[in-house]
Amino acid sequence: MHILRLVIPVALGLAVAVALDLMSAARGLAPPGFQVPWRRVLAILVVAALLAVGVFAPLGALGEKTAALDTSQITTPQLFLLHALMVVTMGIWFLLGFAGRAARPAPAPAPVPPSVPEPVAAAEFGEVGWLPPEVLLPDVPPPLPPLPPLLSSPRVPLRRQFAAQFGFIPPTSVSREIGLGLLLGIGAWVAVLLALMAVAGVLWAVGGESAVPKSPPALVPFIAGLPIWVRFLVSLSAGVVEESFFRGFLQPRVGILLSTACFVLAHLSYGQPFMLVGIALLSLIYGWLVKWRQNLWPAMAAHALFDGVQLLVIVPAALKMLQGTGGKVAAFLC
Repeated sequence: MHILRLVIPVALGLAVAVALDLMSAARGLAPPGFQVPWRRVLAILVVAALLAVGVFAPLGALGEKTAALDTSQITTPQLFLLHALMVVTMGIWFLLGFAGRAARPAPAPAPVPPSVPEPVAAAEFGEVGWLPPEVLLPDVPPPLPPLPPLLSSPRVPLRRQFAAQFGFIPPTSVSREIGLGLLLGIGAWVAVLLALMAVAGVLWAVGGESAVPKSPPALVPFIAGLPIWVRFLVSLSAGVVEESFFRGFLQPRVGILLSTACFVLAHLSYGQPFMLVGIALLSLIYGWLVKWRQNLWPAMAAHALFDGVQLLVIVPAALKMLQGTGGKVAAFLC
C-alpha cells in the first residue's frame, strides 16, 4: 500500500504533465525552447513533480486511515510552501521554454514579391482590363506580413513575455480589472453559499446528512486563529499564486475542466468531500472569468477576496459565536 501511495500520484502527475505538453503543442502554445528535446523533457518532469506532490498526493491516501493533523507542528512558512513550489515550477517551465539562445525562433523568411498577373485575354472575359487596375498592374507592393506574435518574438523582454504567458497583461487597465473581480467575487461568494445550502438541503432530505461536515477542517480554524497579517498574506498568496498556476498556466493549455479537476484535487487534503462542491463551483466561476476577460486580474481579485472574507471575518466570527455548540455552522461556512 505504501508503494501505491507513491505510484498513484507520480503516475497521474506524469500523465497530466504529458497531456499539458501535447495539448500546448496542439494549440500552438508550445514554447520555442521546447524544440530542444532535453528542455522539453525536463519541463515535463518538473511539472509532473509539482502535480504529484501538490495535486495528486491525497489520492494515494484514499481508503487509508490517517492520523489527525497536528496543527501545533505547522509553522508560518509551511503555509506558503505549496505556493512557493508552484511559483518555482512556473519559473523553471518558463525559463526552459523562453530563455537563452535555444529559445529564439528562426528568422522569418523574406516575403516573396508579388507576381504581376498577365493581361486578361479579351476573348475570355469580354474586354481587357475588366479586373481592377491594382490587380492587373499593382503600383504599390502589398503590406509586409505582421510581426511574429509575442509568443515567439525574441525582441520582447522576458518579464513581458512572462506576463503574456500567464495572463497578466489586461486589455484595459489593471485597476479596472481588479475592481471588476472584486465586484464579481462578492457575487461568487453569495452564489456558492446558496449552492452549498441547496446541496445540504437535498442531502438532509434524502437522509444523507452524514455527508455534511459537523466541524470545519482542522487547518481552517488554525489559520483563522493566526495574526491578521498572516491571514491576509495567506489570502493574497492563494489568490495570486493559485490563479496563476491553475488558471494562468494550466487552463489555456488543458482547458477549464481539467484545470478545475486539478484545482479541486489540490484541496482534497482537507478531508471533507462536501467542501469540494463549493471549491469546484468557485473554480468554474474563476475559469469562466479568465476566459471572458482574457487576463488573470479579475480572478485573482475574486479569489483573494473570497479567502480573505472567510479567514478574516466569517470563520473567526462563526467559531467565536458557536464555541461549544459543535461548530455546525462554522463547518458549513468554511
